[in-house]
Amino acid sequence: MKSKTLRKDKVNIITLGCSKNLVDSEVLSGQLAANDIAVVHENARLDHNISVVNTCGFIDKAKEESINTILDQLELKRRGKLDKVYVTGCLSERYRSDLEKEMPEVDAWFGTLELPLILQQFNADYKTELLGERLLSTPKHYAYLKISEGCNRTCSFCAIPLMRGQHISKPVEQLVAEAEALVKKGVKEVMLIAQELTYYGLDIYKKRELPRLLHALADVKGLEWIRLHYAYPSKFPLEVLDVMRERDTICKYLDIPLQHASNNMLKAMHRNITREEMTELIHTIREKVPGICLRTTLIAGFPGETEQDVEELKAFLQEHRFDRVGIFNYSHEENTSAYELEDNVPAEEKALRAQEIMEVQQEISYEKNLEKVGRVFRVIIDKKEAGRYLGRTEFDSVEVDNEVVIHSAKKLPIGEFVNVKITKAYDYDLEGELAEEQ
Repeated sequence: MKSKTLRKDKVNIITLGCSKNLVDSEVLSGQLAANDIAVVHENARLDHNISVVNTCGFIDKAKEESINTILDQLELKRRGKLDKVYVTGCLSERYRSDLEKEMPEVDAWFGTLELPLILQQFNADYKTELLGERLLSTPKHYAYLKISEGCNRTCSFCAIPLMRGQHISKPVEQLVAEAEALVKKGVKEVMLIAQELTYYGLDIYKKRELPRLLHALADVKGLEWIRLHYAYPSKFPLEVLDVMRERDTICKYLDIPLQHASNNMLKAMHRNITREEMTELIHTIREKVPGICLRTTLIAGFPGETEQDVEELKAFLQEHRFDRVGIFNYSHEENTSAYELEDNVPAEEKALRAQEIMEVQQEISYEKNLEKVGRVFRVIIDKKEAGRYLGRTEFDSVEVDNEVVIHSAKKLPIGEFVNVKITKAYDYDLEGELAEEQ
């Protein structure tokens, strides 16, 4: 049996799943560091002795990845490379009792809202004065800003309320303070995230206050781009569009997950909106914010989905020509209302339908990118790779959207903005060169 190590603890946090999980890991890192505990994020050097796996439990593929990651860490522990393995996050919240039986070698399991309990494992105090403080695992020029936790929606396919609880907004003042702290660290772009952005404020202010929050964040000096992710379409607060049009620092970019376009599917998914209402909303958004980039996500293979439903979805994409589209294959999740339905679309068919839908979007994306050739865009430089600089326009979020490949003999500082003339278009990326005025 391995004897107790005499070296000082060093904690490695492994984050799986969405950006909301990433923020949780960054907050945990900040708390550990404030308690003088060495902490790293996804450390490849293996010079740590404790691992914390922050899991995702969203869909089958994510759950499988989380379980495999835990097993990998337990193997390192078995070989004497680690002293402790802790597990937190959504998978742990949802399946803790089952997982404890299946993987007794894990030293402790924690839910999504049990940060103080994790700290107790290190004899560390939860420092309330650090509210909002965290160690960023992203490049220093951008960060995610989580404006609320949980979700009150009842979408039939979604297990997130089971793992994240009911909607809880952070006060405007707290979020402004967080944004100001991020700017002091060098952050120029924040991506607002939540399970549901448009619900913001209903719990603490008794009305939707996303427009008020946006105005307050737009007043933060040094914050150059504010980006909106995960806006629920039903009863969308149109005042958000007025703020977006009025304030230059708010990107003309909106991530608004629609999930489907067939009324049969929207009803079965409990989305509280019809195709006709979505069409009206899209027209209103584009009318109020000319040139806006619209991103959406879709689900293929929901129970009962027919070929006709798929054709309706493809026609909807061709009609509205979204700038960005992501798609998930439906995952049959326990304790959701859709779990009572027969999961009657085979996995292979789900994948084929998803591919068909993305082929439609691929053509749209290419055509939209072609329209950008010859135009000049403001681009933030994210990194240098293989001798080329990679950046993004205000119409592109990190990792999920297009990149701009920039060829430049001149050194371009990471995190700075440059004007780029687009010279070439691909399905999902652009190429360009520095505009002449630079």
